[in-house]
Parts: sequence; structure tokens; C-alpha cells
Amino acid sequence: MTVVDQTSSEPTDARGRVAELHELREQARRGPSDRATEAQHAKGKLTARERIALLLDEGSFHEVEQLRRHRATGFGLEGKKPYTDGVITGWGTVEGRTVFVYAHDFRIFGGALGEAHATKIHKIMDMAIAAGAPLVSLNDGAGARIQEGVSALAGYGGIFQRNTKASGVIPQISVMLGPCAGGAAYSPALTDFVFMVRDTSQMFITGPDVVRAVTGEEISQNGLGGADVHAETSGVAHFAYDDEETCISEVRYLISMLPSNNRENPPVHDSGDPADRRSDVLLDLVPADGNRPYDMLKVIEELVDEGDVLEIHERWARNIICALARLDGQVVGIVANQPGHLAGVLDIHASEKAARFVQLCDAFNIPIITLLDVPGFLPGVDQEHGGIIRHGAKLLYAYCNATVPRISLILRKAYGGAYIVMDSQSIGADITYAWPTNEIAVMGAEGAANVIFRKQIADAEDPEAMRARMVKEYKAELMHPYYAAERGLVDDVIDPAETRSTLISALAMLRNKHADLPSRKHGNPPQ
Repeated sequence: MTVVDQTSSEPTDARGRVAELHELREQARRGPSDRATEAQHAKGKLTARERIALLLDEGSFHEVEQLRRHRATGFGLEGKKPYTDGVITGWGTVEGRTVFVYAHDFRIFGGALGEAHATKIHKIMDMAIAAGAPLVSLNDGAGARIQEGVSALAGYGGIFQRNTKASGVIPQISVMLGPCAGGAAYSPALTDFVFMVRDTSQMFITGPDVVRAVTGEEISQNGLGGADVHAETSGVAHFAYDDEETCISEVRYLISMLPSNNRENPPVHDSGDPADRRSDVLLDLVPADGNRPYDMLKVIEELVDEGDVLEIHERWARNIICALARLDGQVVGIVANQPGHLAGVLDIHASEKAARFVQLCDAFNIPIITLLDVPGFLPGVDQEHGGIIRHGAKLLYAYCNATVPRISLILRKAYGGAYIVMDSQSIGADITYAWPTNEIAVMGAEGAANVIFRKQIADAEDPEAMRARMVKEYKAELMHPYYAAERGLVDDVIDPAETRSTLISALAMLRNKHADLPSRKHGNPPQ
């Protein structure tokens, strides 16, 4: 790596100094060598500057500490002091709004974090917090710079501390574009969103070699912590894409749906989709028979502004949908049971997924719309032993703690504790609607009849006929579509075709909602 000798042939006038500055800047922009750039491209990866150029509006990037170099003197580092020290930091704009960014440059020390490298990241994080603007990290680094010892390791602590300080204050987005091992993986886990690229990005605490040495298991890097693993199994990644260009484009789209900070509202975009558009097709999308599955995502796509929906954790905990979307130009967070997967039941992963999303929406002033079609919590030994009580309570806590506008709509089933947890009126939903196909009950009619009329069924000459009669009686008495409305548990039963306009009107009514929680240092939510 070439280092400019600043002691020989020093400029003697201001023009010479300016020329020298431009030479140093160009050296920093070029990076270590063409060979290193070619090696990066050969792996199917872009360079740090190419990634920043894709993320930010053209010509908007302002780099910070471009000429920063490390001060280590041991293990051969004294002769290798490249500018930027392997991380590019600065700010620019996305659709005209300020965004801060740091990008590891894998061409320099493999993007490994050293003392100066970490200090640059600390500074840009502090600037983002002070300016009240989103922070995007483009991660492609080999972990701590071993040659710098514990000084490098301590740099991670400063990043983690700032991640936590910024949580709920500014949006934090981690984009994984290479390996991320050991303690380095904790920073993305502390942020609001994690993006990954298939085949090129991995995250794990202990790599395949350590796993093999300790457990004897043979596994590849992608098999252990690749994009599909974290998008489908662990839930660490919110998004996974096939290439960097698509991934970074989706980061830009996500930023367009988020406010700059917790004191602002998300941007409003005019979609041209009429607020009073009827959706008669909903009657065909949702079967009246509560036992028949359907795709709730199609319902959501019909309700929201045309084409303006971004599903979060699309491939993890598929029995619940969490999505950012727009209604009449306003960003909303949608939580919806998915009858097309596990009948839409709540389980451990679904509860965790929805709880985190509700907290995100509440932190960033995004109204929450909950679409219910839930038969209950998933029964089973694995669920009970895995802590479904504790995990289900996370979702309950998140809803009860949320002060943003909260609107609920019951499409079909709303049974038992799952109904209460899914933002029912009794836990503070601002307004609750139901379709005339709703079934709100403690449990399904068959189960209720078996409990209430156990003796009559057992003593009957024809138990099956008696059971069928009791089920019908229970449904007629306690599960007809207007039972909850008669008791004030829903605010209105609406025509499904008018759902879009009804939700938009409710959002407008709640636009200036103000709610304060009791004064406290912080709550103690279930973990």
C-alpha cells in the first residue's frame, strides 16, 4: 500500500498545497490498488464506494475523516498506513433527506476494525444521533484487527453503546455485504433492520472451524449463518436478496417509509389511489367459512395504496405478517394473521416478530393497523416448554405500551387469548372494526360445546347429533357476527368493500392523537 512521503518535495505555496490535497484525496478514493479492487469484484462484491454511490443520491456524499490513518506500530502495521483506515464514513441524501453512512472497505485490512477505524464509526454515529438522521452501515469486515490487540476490540464496545443510545431515536439499518463474525455480529442485531445478500454475506458468533472443533459438526459458512438461514430460521435478517444492487435499492425504499427520527412523522407520498376506492374483490379473497385458508397478503395489497407495501421478515414466522405500507399516502404498520400458514395461529416466533415490529412502529410514530383472523395460540409441548407464555406476553406488552394510533379489524376468527393479545379494544385499541363474517369468542364452537355440554352429549342416545345441535346453538347464541357489537367490544361492523375508506377515515381522525405513559425510567418487559 503506497504511503505519500510528506517530508520530501513539500509544496512551497498555497497552490502547491491545494494540489497536494487533491492528490491525497484521489489516493484515498482509489483505495489500495487496482488488484485489490479486481479481487473484490471477482467475489461478486462491489467496493465500499460503489455501494455508497448506489445508496445515496448522485453527488450528495460528503466524506468525513477521509485522510484518517491508524497509529499502530507493531506486527508490520508501521509500514502500512492507508488513508481511511478501511472504513468510509460520511453523509448524503436519499430522496433529498439526510442519511449518514459508514462502509467497511474490505480491500484494506479485510475491513477489519482497528482503533482509528472504530473511532471514525463512533464519530459518524454521534453525528447521526445529533443531526436526527438515519444511519446505514454497509458491513463487509473480518472482525477485530488482531494486530492492534484489545484497543481494536474495545472499539466494538463503543459501537454497541451507540447502537443502544440511538435505538428508538433514529432508524438504524445494517446491510450485510460480506462476513460478519464474532462480536461484530452484535451491532447489526442491535439495529432496527438487517439486510443480507445470498452467498456473499454471513453472520455468526463462532464460525464453522470452531463449530467443527467443539461439536464435530461439519457445516459451511452459508449453512451456518448465510442469508437464507437468518431470513428463514433464526429471524436475524429482515430481508435477503440475490445481489447487492437489489439489496441497496430496497434499503432506499425502506428509508422512504421511515421518519428521520423519533420527533418526526414518516414522509407522506401522494399515490393517486383514491381514498374511497371500493374493494368488492375482498368478498372473493376471504372465504366466509372460517376453516378455509386464504392469503392475507392479497387482502393487504388490495387495501393499501397501489404497490406501496414492504413486508418485514417475509420468510420467518410466516403465520403472521408485518409490513410497512401506505394508506392515502400515510405510512402505516400492518400486523396481520396469515391463515395461509399454520392457520394464522400465534406461536413463539410469530409473537416475537410482531412484538418487535409493534415497538418499531411506536418508536417512529407509525400508526398500527391490526388485521385479525386468529384461531388461538399454537398448542404443543414444544411451545409450552419453549416459553410461549413469556413470548406471547412480549406482544401483549408491546401493544399495551404503544401510544401511536391503533386500529383493529376482525375479518373472521378472533378466539381466546390470542384475540385479546392482537390489539383488542380491551388492551387499548383506539377503534375496532369487524366484518360481518367475524367470529369473536373464547374458543371455537366445537370446543366450547364439548366443554359446556359434555354431560348432555355423553348421555344422549345419539351423541354426535347432540353435539352438532349444541354447536349450532352455541354459535347462534354467542358467536353471531353482531354479538360483540351489541356489547360494545367492536365500534362498528363494516362492509368489507368499504374497508379502505373506513381505515383512512379512522387514521385521519387519530392523526393528532396524544397519549402519555406513566412517568418511569423504563418498563420491564418480558424477555
